[in-house]
Amino acid sequence: MGFNSANKRECSLYNYGEIDYQTAWIWQKSLQKERIVNPDRSDALVILEHPPVYTLGTGSSLEFLKFDHQQTEYELYRVERGGEVTYHCPGQIVAYPILNLRYYQQDLHWYLRQLEEVVLQVLALYNLTGERIDGLTGVWLEGRKVAAMGIKVSSWITMHGFALNVCPDLTGFERIVPCGIVDRSVGSMAEFIPNINPNLVRQQIIKVFSEIFHIEMLDGQELSI
Repeated sequence: MGFNSANKRECSLYNYGEIDYQTAWIWQKSLQKERIVNPDRSDALVILEHPPVYTLGTGSSLEFLKFDHQQTEYELYRVERGGEVTYHCPGQIVAYPILNLRYYQQDLHWYLRQLEEVVLQVLALYNLTGERIDGLTGVWLEGRKVAAMGIKVSSWITMHGFALNVCPDLTGFERIVPCGIVDRSVGSMAEFIPNINPNLVRQQIIKVFSEIFHIEMLDGQELSI
């Protein structure tokens, strides 16, 4: 796996329910900055859900919005991650890893593939066969995208991460061209597993994430602004 140490890294877990996007964004930037200043700090994983919100990556094109961004009732943020426009809402589990890649591999493609692997293994727990598509980032189920990814790395410290559609209301995706991919639709685990329990999926994400990245998950202190 390319890890620099046989010992497990420690990772502080911040496990929250529904948190507004701006608050979570501030948390991420703070956690990342702390680790840029002090690279010896343990890693962190923030996992939560968001109320309905649209986010644009650094270079995202406004042409993928189907509404007027200057006169909109919808929350919309342009943030420092890669990728095009996406949508977050309840029923979608969002994971924001704050990892120091110097302790793993200093390779962003490797890191994205590891995030995809977390999702693939969680899907496999439900006998669902997720897929990667060459040239695209994320995970698909029977041709429908169920997990989107976008990251920002500074001084090899990561922020942003991935969002897995467990049981969200997918209608919000109809107002955008998700991830700028015109010919592929968005799906969810609930379409394959009726009455799926998002809280259980959340715990499975945490467990699989800790296994993939060979870390020991510890309870983090309460985050505040």
